[in-house]
Amino acid sequence: MRKNNLIICMALYGIAALIPGIGAAQIPPASEEIAHYKGLHAAAFSGDLAAIEKLIKAKADLNSRDPYGRTPLHVATHARKPDAVRMLMRAGANHALLERDRYDAVTIASVADDEATLRVLLAEGASAKLTTSRYDGTALIAAAHLGHAGVVRQLIAAGAPLDHVNNLHWTALIESIVLGNGGPRHTETLRLLVQAGANLQLTDRNGNTPLRLAKGRGYQAMVEILEKAGAK
Repeated sequence: MRKNNLIICMALYGIAALIPGIGAAQIPPASEEIAHYKGLHAAAFSGDLAAIEKLIKAKADLNSRDPYGRTPLHVATHARKPDAVRMLMRAGANHALLERDRYDAVTIASVADDEATLRVLLAEGASAKLTTSRYDGTALIAAAHLGHAGVVRQLIAAGAPLDHVNNLHWTALIESIVLGNGGPRHTETLRLLVQAGANLQLTDRNGNTPLRLAKGRGYQAMVEILEKAGAK
């Protein structure tokens, strides 16, 4: 049902066909890739802190890439190894590097709804402000799309750009509506964005405001939040 709604949504709002991968998360390392990992990639994936420390002392390349462009930091994030993430960051791993699909560690953790790893990344200085993904979006837009309210709360506190417009001409606020289901998680996501001061009048490429989009989908709880905040 959700996939059908997404297809209808795109047809209605000017996208001729379902964009490949728009509903997909980043691609984590496959078992075959993991089997071939060595050095920091292997240690990062397993969360082997002793091995990571030893490799750091041996001047291993903190930003080396696997065939998909993932660094050890990306791999540790995919594997949900916050302690490994912390160690790599403190050793100087570059948090801003993007893998082949243009995702950084913050966006990877955000899409995975991994609040623990995200908290470490942000505490160690990773940015919530990068433009990422093939859609020229942000971690905040990705999290809003998926209704990851706890992640959204962290990203807002870290200064994520509230009104970034991706190449689909959607903001985080708009994505919480058009790619959500109007349920509690997406409604809370929208509430957090509104409370933080997201622009309520930015429109999609067809001139539809967030309020109009929410009304068109019958998302009454979202409508009430938007109207109370002065949306038109």
